[in-house]
Amino acid sequence: MAKGYKEMLAEADALVQSVSGDEMFARQDDAGVVMVDIRDPRELERDGMIPGAFHAPRGMLEFWIDPESPYHKPRFAEGKTYVFYCASGWRSLLAARVAQEMGLDARSLRGGFGDWKASGKPVAERDRPGR
Repeated sequence: MAKGYKEMLAEADALVQSVSGDEMFARQDDAGVVMVDIRDPRELERDGMIPGAFHAPRGMLEFWIDPESPYHKPRFAEGKTYVFYCASGWRSLLAARVAQEMGLDARSLRGGFGDWKASGKPVAERDRPGR
């Protein structure tokens, strides 16, 4: 294998700013910040999510970010700071690196949703269409 996940995480960690759950909790009303949950929909249904977060499945991220993609989501063209999170912070670190490479102001939530939830910060149910 030319490059394993540990090397990829180390490279991303050197390039991406990680932010703490406490910092993001203090900025929860900051209109210039978008929390982006990249976890699988089953994880959101099982565990909930950070209130007000935008769900963008990791597998569609590049397509949702690129304005030339037929799958582009305007939420990624708002010129804001995007803080990506997953369960533990690994997937979000890699996702934030990709988002930076694509031109976004991107961060990763250190410790992910797991640390957020374990520290007693608020958790919301996933918004489901038709509810």
